[in-house]
Amino acid sequence: MHPQLAPVIEKANQILLGKDKVIRLSLCCLLARGHLLIEDLPGVGKTTLAHLLARLFGLEYNRIQFTSDMLPADILGAAVYEKSTGEFRFHPGPVFAQLVLADEINRATPRAQSALLEAMEEHQVSIEGETHALPDPFFVIATQNPASHIGTFPLPESQLDRFMMQIAIGYPDQASERRLLQGDDRRRLLDELLPVMDSNELLSLQDQVGHIHTSEALIDYLQALLRFTRESGRYGAGLSPRAGLAILNCARAWALLHGRDMVVPEDVQAIFPAVADHRLPSDDNGPAGRQIIEAVAIP
Repeated sequence: MHPQLAPVIEKANQILLGKDKVIRLSLCCLLARGHLLIEDLPGVGKTTLAHLLARLFGLEYNRIQFTSDMLPADILGAAVYEKSTGEFRFHPGPVFAQLVLADEINRATPRAQSALLEAMEEHQVSIEGETHALPDPFFVIATQNPASHIGTFPLPESQLDRFMMQIAIGYPDQASERRLLQGDDRRRLLDELLPVMDSNELLSLQDQVGHIHTSEALIDYLQALLRFTRESGRYGAGLSPRAGLAILNCARAWALLHGRDMVVPEDVQAIFPAVADHRLPSDDNGPAGRQIIEAVAIP
């Protein structure tokens, strides 16, 4: 385990009980400079996870509650005329934070959802012809309710593709749920939680991800996975080059998280379903990612 990240995982596991893999995938997405989508039932810890990461890294945190009547200006901000100066002045919206929780994003209309596209891709916001840079680091965690819930608007493929990973938290196991029921209130524990590192240290770790070595054989394996999604005939459209880069960056981040200076196939396998499943349709055998890993041999 990376010496700087081991205490982060330890503290996180004390708050979000029994979800070690979820915590590691979330950290991996953050280290890879991606954005995270969590689809799950209400009450399983989605908001807690976002708040937890902000506290551990000392990040400025904003939560945006998405609703059906939300407008893009409610997210991005707006230029407001000030009578005293006779000029328009930009008032930043809640997206101007280092970690943004877009809560129940699929309860907003596609117009409101699309307000995040430029922010997530370019790390900037354009208002009235002016461009405003977002903080660095900038990390969006969006939650969405299952599509079967009333009052939801499915995220279009272009929006889904902006999320490097999609995960689910799920119910805790029996032992973890018992600890949760008998333990202290999670909100109070979060309020008392001190940062393990600051944003500058996080930026340094993000820079290190790009220096994790990937061998030619590893790239061969990654290309075999991508080729299978495009040529097997199981999926309407295979994974894009952007998805391939996301897999590679996440695999590097997973290797760094576990204290290695090079990527091994097991790193790719660990993160592949979280990166691929929301980009590929499921079939009767379940989500695509695990099936692809099982179908493609390591060269």
